[in-house]
Amino acid sequence: MSIDRLDSRLLNALADSPRAGVMELARQLGVARGTVQARLDKLQARGIVTGFTPDVDLPALGYEVTAFVTLDIAQGRLDDVVSHLRDLPEVVEAHSVTGPGDLLCRVVARSNRHLQQVINSILEVQGIERTATHIGLTEQIAFRVLPLIRHLGQD
Repeated sequence: MSIDRLDSRLLNALADSPRAGVMELARQLGVARGTVQARLDKLQARGIVTGFTPDVDLPALGYEVTAFVTLDIAQGRLDDVVSHLRDLPEVVEAHSVTGPGDLLCRVVARSNRHLQQVINSILEVQGIERTATHIGLTEQIAFRVLPLIRHLGQD
């Protein structure tokens, strides 16, 4: 499931101008409108492009605390816990992991006091045996995929 140079250029153009329409992208890339549309459709169908949502700065919305919470889950309770976490808007990401803990969650909060409330809400579901919380101080590298896309496009 690799991408070619044109796909890479298209994804970079979208990242640089996320509000650009197909016609504008075609102009920037020097290809036909139909080519851009077909490539976008194909990237979506393959699950490479999963959405066109805006990037949102959570601290600007008042969520200035980011924490990473590791959950130890009782056997057979993962689905229950994940279902519960989906209902908590402050849980912005969750991954099953190896090593210490079973689930790693990124959560956001307005303050440390609010973070405690979020953790208490997380613990309302049966099946969580233990948690460990690490508060993020400053983001050093934001979630990114463009360097990887640029690398893949060089193949």
